[in-house]
Amino acid sequence: MIKAYAAHQAGGELKPFEYDPGELAADQVEINVEHCGICHSDLSMIDNEWGFSNYPLVPGHEVVGTVGAVGSAVHHLKVGQRVGLGWQSGYCMTCGTCLDGDHNLCAQAESTIVGRHGGFADKVRAQAVSVIPLPEGLDPAKAGPLFCGGITVFNPMVQFGLSPTARVGVIGIGGLGHMALQFLNAWGCEVTAFTSNEAKRAEALELGAHHTLDSRDDDALANAAGRFDYLISTVNVSLNWNAYLGTLKPKGRLHVVGAALEPLQIPAFSLIMAQRSVSGSPVGSPATLAKMLEFAARHHIEPITEHYKFSQINEAIAHLRSGKARYRIVLSHD
Repeated sequence: MIKAYAAHQAGGELKPFEYDPGELAADQVEINVEHCGICHSDLSMIDNEWGFSNYPLVPGHEVVGTVGAVGSAVHHLKVGQRVGLGWQSGYCMTCGTCLDGDHNLCAQAESTIVGRHGGFADKVRAQAVSVIPLPEGLDPAKAGPLFCGGITVFNPMVQFGLSPTARVGVIGIGGLGHMALQFLNAWGCEVTAFTSNEAKRAEALELGAHHTLDSRDDDALANAAGRFDYLISTVNVSLNWNAYLGTLKPKGRLHVVGAALEPLQIPAFSLIMAQRSVSGSPVGSPATLAKMLEFAARHHIEPITEHYKFSQINEAIAHLRSGKARYRIVLSHD
């Protein structure tokens, strides 16, 4: 039996829950969970914000632990090896997208907490290809958020061949944005943090930003016209997108990873006349995850985390809901 914490209704408190996972499939591994981050996507699933949550629901998709068992067809992972698991827990492995290496775009990709139970537990299972070894040099107690928030901001850097000489703006310095600053600085970019929070300005500079810009100052946005090659938006609210597009150079890109529910209001001529692009992306493929972890270990990049025990899970969730988390929360077993 797997011992977990589950929500039994939308917005409900998480309570102890046990389930029998059945026989381990040939292509699966079972992870003994040591740590698991709490992500805003966990809150969205608990609250059924996206309309496809099933209850009882065991959240948790920023897992770090050790391999406890391997299926008969798994040969690249070993019992006792420290690994991580993110948003996706399996792929079809036969479609053209998977065969091209873009597993994260597989139409049949299995999500760790959608229609199955996740990592707020003592154990969790996943298809072995989605489970990534943790490199030496990464702190297991802090690495969990890299498997969702970290890869979310790193993946587009790889997918769009971001130049190390690019001038980049990060919109929103929170759970995603504070990791983006670190990655982009280490990549070699000139980095500007867009934030309206005065308290975050100094911290953004410490995290890797070379400049800050008040995201609510229309004059500041206007003065930044044509400055950036790439903007990454990590916020989940609607903004004056036309003003942000105006800060892009010709052929510049606005890339969206924050799950804003409102439609983007994008004037066509802002794109057409300067050949600008607007794009979005989910998490990354297993190969890109492995590259990100290696990059993070090499450049000593890690999320800023707050730590709770699993027995404090509802307290930790309430703290995240309050908007006061700085910047990611990680649960660890007692």
